[in-house]
Amino acid sequence: MKNQESCCESSEAEVSSENGSSPSSDERPFSLLVIGGGSAAFAAATRAVESGAERVTIINGGLPIGGTCVNVGCVPSKTLIRAAESVHRANAIPFRGIDGSARVADFKALMRQKQELVEELRQTKYLDVVVDLPGVRIVEGRTRFTGARTVEVKGESITADRILIATGTSPFVPSIPGLKESGYLTSQTAFELEEQPASLIVLGGRYIALECAQMFARLGTKVTLLQRSDRILPNEQPDLTDALTRYLRDEGIEVLTGVDIEKVERGAGGITVTARQSGRGQFSLRSSHLLVATGRRPNTAGLGLEEAGIKLDASGAIEVDETLQTTSPGVYAAGDVIGGEMFVYTAAYEGSLAAANAFTGANNARDYTALGWVIFTDPQVAGVGLDEVQARAAGLDAEAATLPLSHVPRCLAARDTRGFIKLIRDRSTDRLLGARILAPEGSELLMEVAVAIKHRVTVTELRSLFHPYLTLGEGVKLAAITFGKDVKKLSCCAV
Repeated sequence: MKNQESCCESSEAEVSSENGSSPSSDERPFSLLVIGGGSAAFAAATRAVESGAERVTIINGGLPIGGTCVNVGCVPSKTLIRAAESVHRANAIPFRGIDGSARVADFKALMRQKQELVEELRQTKYLDVVVDLPGVRIVEGRTRFTGARTVEVKGESITADRILIATGTSPFVPSIPGLKESGYLTSQTAFELEEQPASLIVLGGRYIALECAQMFARLGTKVTLLQRSDRILPNEQPDLTDALTRYLRDEGIEVLTGVDIEKVERGAGGITVTARQSGRGQFSLRSSHLLVATGRRPNTAGLGLEEAGIKLDASGAIEVDETLQTTSPGVYAAGDVIGGEMFVYTAAYEGSLAAANAFTGANNARDYTALGWVIFTDPQVAGVGLDEVQARAAGLDAEAATLPLSHVPRCLAARDTRGFIKLIRDRSTDRLLGARILAPEGSELLMEVAVAIKHRVTVTELRSLFHPYLTLGEGVKLAAITFGKDVKKLSCCAV
């Protein structure tokens, strides 16, 4: 998720320039043109210079430099999630004899602090990173292909030896009668509010919808979440989704699944959503604000991809091979615009890989072995590798072991035993195949399992490692022990 709109309005300022002239492939060899300004673009620029590119031009349109993650995604959402967690923790202290409370006293101040962090990281992690790279310039403007290796931006024609498309995605807004006319928030505009919503209806039930719903609810907004599928996170297994749904409802969030939205209307009392649910029939809900979090769409419109012979897949994402080259030789694509794994860290990986392949001829293939992912709800949802259903569908002799956090000493001491750790192994080899974790700070457990999968560590080897007592990480060892023993019958630190 890098740019809000592909090739849309932007400032006319050129951030930096090697010599102020228009680059041409005849002036010097080994040039790279990058379309986009997010993590994939900057990783590619860095790697291209390291690989021998003498000129790199980054053309950014839409969101400011840094793309979705810094400006309207990862950074603003995670800092606001932590702020909301501070309010929640102060109002839900689990220890006897301690009283506390918190509320949002100045919503504008909270949003200003968020924006200060956004601007700081945009400068230090993006603009400052390339300022010392020789031959790199950044141009702000709308661009489109005019040939196989040529684009036009602000009246300037730029030809390069290699091109990388990294334009990201934008929020997908479904076609619902009355939605456009009524007005709505997306995950991008929601983080720009200056006044806290009194009430909020969230359309969607995947990671963006869930993170935003819980965040606003903990800040004091009345939240209702409407999900079309019969459960939230429909790609995950019911044990996880049912538990998370229960925890969200315990915090006062109304979670309705199996819902079809029929129309949206705005009136004097706010926004009214009319929907239909199996077993309930038609019903209406009213709120002050509506948040649409129903997925993402690739930013490919207006790029003139047909001029370069670049094909799209059925979802509208750019088709690439395993080396990230498009159907047009010498033109690569990386990040969310190619679909698949839409994370800022995979975008950076792909940008770097594409640049290395483009300038070294290595033709290295993508490798997503042991790719971890996190949903920053509380408890967090973290996963890596296959779940038990996926593993069995792949023909593996898969076995799952689930450890409730009520058996993890750290969680007992913290008086928060929500969730579980589930490990999946291959019975025939004892190798780990995957994990699904539902736990406060569950993301911090993920890398141990990812490393074990990547390096083919067995469950027996994993449980033989020293895990300090009263750490959350000890839960991984206990989960590994669960494959062969009943942890309820073990003493502390027993193996």
